[in-house]
Amino acid sequence: MGLVVSAIAFLFAVAVLGAAAKRLPQASTVVYGGTAAACALIALWAALRLAGGGPDAALVLPVGLPWIQAHLRADALSAVFLIVVNLGGITASLFGWGYERAHHDSHSGPQGGSQDGPVLPLYPLFLAGMNMVLIAADAFTFLLSWEFMSLASWLLVLSTHREPETPKAARLYIIMASFGTACLLLAFGVLATAHGDYSFAAIRDHAPAAGAAALVVVLILLGAGSKAGLVPLHVWLPLAHPAAPSHVSALMSGVMTKVAVYAMIRVLFDLLGEPDWWWGGVTMGFGALTAVMGVLYALMQDDVKRLLAYSTVENIGAIVIALGLALVFKAAHTPVIAALALAAALLHVVNHSLFKSLLFFAAGAMLTATGSRDLNRLGGLIHRMPTTAVLALIGATAISALPPLNGFVGEWLLFQAILNAPALSEWSLKIEIAVVGAALALATALAAACFVRLYGIAFLGRPRSRAAGEAVEVGRAMRLGMAVPAVLCVVLGVLPTPLIRLFEPALRLLVEAGPFDGRAYQPWFWLAPTSAIGNSYNGLIMLVVIALLSVVLVLGIHRKASDRVRWSIPWGCGFDGPDPAAVTQYTASSFGQPIRRAFGSTVFRARDHVDMPAPGDTRPARLSVTWTDPAWVVVVEPLSRAVGWLAEKANRLQFLTIRRYLTLMFLALVVLLVMVAVTQR
Repeated sequence: MGLVVSAIAFLFAVAVLGAAAKRLPQASTVVYGGTAAACALIALWAALRLAGGGPDAALVLPVGLPWIQAHLRADALSAVFLIVVNLGGITASLFGWGYERAHHDSHSGPQGGSQDGPVLPLYPLFLAGMNMVLIAADAFTFLLSWEFMSLASWLLVLSTHREPETPKAARLYIIMASFGTACLLLAFGVLATAHGDYSFAAIRDHAPAAGAAALVVVLILLGAGSKAGLVPLHVWLPLAHPAAPSHVSALMSGVMTKVAVYAMIRVLFDLLGEPDWWWGGVTMGFGALTAVMGVLYALMQDDVKRLLAYSTVENIGAIVIALGLALVFKAAHTPVIAALALAAALLHVVNHSLFKSLLFFAAGAMLTATGSRDLNRLGGLIHRMPTTAVLALIGATAISALPPLNGFVGEWLLFQAILNAPALSEWSLKIEIAVVGAALALATALAAACFVRLYGIAFLGRPRSRAAGEAVEVGRAMRLGMAVPAVLCVVLGVLPTPLIRLFEPALRLLVEAGPFDGRAYQPWFWLAPTSAIGNSYNGLIMLVVIALLSVVLVLGIHRKASDRVRWSIPWGCGFDGPDPAAVTQYTASSFGQPIRRAFGSTVFRARDHVDMPAPGDTRPARLSVTWTDPAWVVVVEPLSRAVGWLAEKANRLQFLTIRRYLTLMFLALVVLLVMVAVTQR
């Protein structure tokens, strides 16, 4: 434990160094290198902790409030998420070093130093905050770390404050972050009210009554859900994630949302005691709504980073569905199936952190090479950026849940848990799980369409702008930063069983069983969890079959295809005249039009507007699309009006007389004394 705390302290030291020497040429190398080293140390410690077992590592620091101190503890659940956070930190540091050099070398200062001033000290602080959340063992330290993480990420979003959309994104993010923290504060207040001890050990030993537990479940879903991106609390993600630098976006989308998932698991599975069945029902409902709405949002985006942010909403929905299933099966006293569902959630947490980081890195590479995130200004990048194209294809295939990559394994494991619904006694849950399974299948299919659209428009076809036609491949550090998660996507897709076995201590801690319990023989290259239907998966066989089919297909095409070669301009519709690619090939808007009309016209009030010039007018016809996010109407606008009303009322307090100030203080003192008298009775 001392090693983890020392590594976090080192991150603080790196941040101070980054602030002091941000204009020196070596500053980015020191900051990103030091951050990567600290993350590697923590990830290695966590992996050894999970593999070796043994008692939890604990530490009490003499800081914080005088009567509380700071309790730190790293159990198996903390270790799983420490690996996720710090693995993301390593790859983001590698990519960020190359990204920062590529973007700012041409704008270097008088001494040749970096102009990436705000990011350098805040970047290690952001990672330090996330690590502190994961090892906090009392409510005060947890909330302090949570707020520190939120503030560091908010300042990182503000680092691009010269962009026109950044102030709005930062303002909305801080509002939603404050709302989430307030919900978590109330939740821990309810948990600690009965005995007045804020340590997790004391909360764990004094399970709340049914009414208090129900209130905590709702508050946790709101508080942690707003940070994770649960619909309708997701509105900040598509604004804040694109506003930040690409390696920070990768951390916010691929890693920080997982810290919110950790908070849900810690409270719902660990601190609240034995669950009731409806907890899982409500959680699954939120998850299904989030998964379907998230991917529909993504399908209507032309901005690459905004599309990826909405895709995170969809994946968070899948993870929350798995958590709801685990709660349902735990309440039904079927711990092995609960362990299966929880293993699916943890595996999808790892998978999403990998392929979403990879895709945000690829978006950063495209932005570096072309200066644009607009899909309609990209195209043909497979010829100009072949390495990025191959790595992005791996990420797009993985997030589309296609075999043999890791996204398929996570979805497969989740469907195995869904197919065990007949083991439950509650008919309402059986029906709900069937509906949730259908919603998840729909979301998965639409996600595949979404990433076919992204990859096809950005990398295939012809360049849609001069910048896309003149793009060059990014530097070695950025390519290596993308290659590491891409390789892990393939490895975890082919051999997922060792990773799930590594997670078994966390599963046994939370549901007192493992997904492989009850099976006498479990080879490491087969994924065969215990379930009523008894299915199994072998990624190696899947890889070999796909490779053989590909070879047969290529040979068949070469043997049977015509020998005649006809050269023509791609997307030229057979014409050999002036390059017609700009007007004849598919655009991102035209690709998504059928799905937008099928699903978006009702839910999002999506409308096409055609500006058709009159006969004789030589102006080109133009098509524009408008749509409305219902969450803005239901959540954001009422919340904004409420905040404005409260701010206006609070503003009057600064104009009171001395006599009224003294009266307010006296009344506040009386109210506090009454509260103390009631609680001490």
